Amino acid sequence: MSRVQLALNVDDLDAAVEFYSTLFGVEPAKLKPGYANFAVAEPPLKLVLLENPGRGGSINHLGVEVDSSERVHGEIARFTEAGLFTEEEINTTCCFATQDKVWVTGPNSEKWEVYTVLADSETFGTSPRLLAEDPSGGCACETSTADANGQAAPASCC
Repeated sequence: MSRVQLALNVDDLDAAVEFYSTLFGVEPAKLKPGYANFAVAEPPLKLVLLENPGRGGSINHLGVEVDSSERVHGEIARFTEAGLFTEEEINTTCCFATQDKVWVTGPNSEKWEVYTVLADSETFGTSPRLLAEDPSGGCACETSTADANGQAAPASCC
C-alpha cells in the first residue's frame, strides 16, 4: 500500500483537526501536542497537520508513504540512478514514529520524502535538521514552539 502524504502548516491545530475530520469523515490516527495525522482511506492520503502559528495554509512538505524499508531503499537506488541528490534517514525518530526515509527536492524547491513507519514513538523526534537553509519548511523534527502547557511542540516534521 502506498499513499500520498500532504503535510500542512496550520495556525490552530484544534480548528484544523475539526475541519479535516469533517472533510474526510475520519478522526486523526495520531494526535499529539502541535501535531496530528490522518490515515484517509478514500482518497488514499496521509494528511499531516503541524501547528506553526503564522504559517497556516502553507505546505510544510510532501511525501509518499510506502509499506516497507525495502521500498524506501528501492527508491533510494532509483533516485540515485536518475541523478537526484538524496538525503537518507534510516531508523530515525520523527513525528512520533521511528521511520526509514529518503528526501529529494523538486525543481521548485519543494521537499518530498518517501518513507515507511517502523514503529510508534512517544517522542516527537531526534532526526537531524535536513533543511537548515530553510528552517520553516520540510521535515526536520525540531521543536521550537511551546504548547498551552509550556511543552515543546513541533515546528516542522512529518
